[in-house]
Amino acid sequence: MSLTLYNTLSRKKENFEPLHPPLVGLYLCGPTVYNDAHLGNARGPIVFDVLTRYLRYLGYQVRYVRNITDVGHLVGDSDEGEDKLAKAARAQKLEPMQVAQHYTVRYRQAMAALGCLPPDIEPQASGHITEQIGLITEIIGRGLAYEVNGSVYFDVPRYNAEGLNYGRLSGRVVEELLANTRAELAGQDEKRSPTDFALWKNAAPEHLMRWPSPWGEGFPGWHLECSAMSRKYLGAEFDIHGGGLDLMFPHHECEIAQNEASNTPGTGARFWLHNNMLTVNGQKMSKSLGNFVTLNEMFQGQSAVLSQAYSPMTLRFFFLQAQYRSPIDLSDEALQAARKGFRKLMNGLRLLDSGKLTVKSEELKIDEQKLAANSQQLTALAAKPFDFLNDDLNTPRAVAAVFDLLKRFNTLAASPAALAEVSPEAVAEAAAAYRTVVSDILGLRDEPRASAEDLLALALGFYQEAKSEKAYDKVDQIRTALKGQGIVIKDTKTGVEWAYSEE
Repeated sequence: MSLTLYNTLSRKKENFEPLHPPLVGLYLCGPTVYNDAHLGNARGPIVFDVLTRYLRYLGYQVRYVRNITDVGHLVGDSDEGEDKLAKAARAQKLEPMQVAQHYTVRYRQAMAALGCLPPDIEPQASGHITEQIGLITEIIGRGLAYEVNGSVYFDVPRYNAEGLNYGRLSGRVVEELLANTRAELAGQDEKRSPTDFALWKNAAPEHLMRWPSPWGEGFPGWHLECSAMSRKYLGAEFDIHGGGLDLMFPHHECEIAQNEASNTPGTGARFWLHNNMLTVNGQKMSKSLGNFVTLNEMFQGQSAVLSQAYSPMTLRFFFLQAQYRSPIDLSDEALQAARKGFRKLMNGLRLLDSGKLTVKSEELKIDEQKLAANSQQLTALAAKPFDFLNDDLNTPRAVAAVFDLLKRFNTLAASPAALAEVSPEAVAEAAAAYRTVVSDILGLRDEPRASAEDLLALALGFYQEAKSEKAYDKVDQIRTALKGQGIVIKDTKTGVEWAYSEE
């Protein structure tokens, strides 16, 4: 099977064929770094990390670009109001770039913990003001944008008059947008049409983030950065643009309009992919509902919504249990089930490392017909996960197929007679497929169950228990074992202490 992906632009699954094989350009809308990432922020990066990993497995050379938004994203996602970064900076009495740097570092740490590969390029909006001004100039030159009082707006009615159809990605039409727009909204008086959107905003005197431009000091509109940066690093046309369903309108819709209105027109990406949203206990996650959970809060068990801490790999596996275009609901019960499933897969990797699936050729039962049939059945099981990944990255069915393969491994490991009726080549091929899917494509990795400090505390507890029972042979064994690890036990008047061995 060839890889098919659901293209939001065409509203159907399409065979994926890159523009310039074996090269693939992939752009993902990254975070606005004014606070810590929350649980919903993790789904997109995990989905597109798996896609990137799978494309590379298929032999493509992927250039993966994920941006950092550190300017232009206003409160309420509108064209008016305070910049989210500037608002956070005022509250914390910091420079906006201090806020951006702090949360960018924390975001990268969280993504690494979730097993997401770092992007090949991670451009920041504030570092590409020149490119954004250049793109605005092109759009004005084509007569599809206009300047008012130092701000520049995209002219949606004129764009549509040229037959370019603003709204075709989201399925919205301008008449509906006009009917749902209140003309009295603040700032609408500058626009020729309420559907127009800002490419550049004039900076009020109190605005902290500003740059010089042909239209005066100001800052770029939120939608502009992705058009400018994707074009710079992937070209006017590239293969895949990803993001959350909430970004389809207006963010991605505006991106397409900006791309088509430039001097190198095109929709930007050929495939527009959108992951669906996360709910928590059946409700949309929001601070007002009290169910807002950051990634760090979940990892550290500091959330009032969840009863305990859950590891990054548990969350990653939880997201992989739903097809990326489907909504997914998070709860204690769902996370506990995900943790159980994740650990089961890790035990599968341990089984492959144990040697229990190794059979020597002289031990094979030479019934060639049965051997061939059993071997074919095993390799067919091993191929199933890839079939489902090819079907629009259907990770839940791929995971189910991996569990079927693991069930077969467990049966073979428990029965030497059954193992002797499968060829070593088939077992090796199936084991390699299991490792590839679980580790290389799904990106799951084993996690330590306890820290070194926890294990040391446990050993010291056993030491004290042995001493109180006068089991001096055990006392000596524990001392010797810890000394071999560079740890010396010291008995003091107040209890037991340890120190690093200086020998």
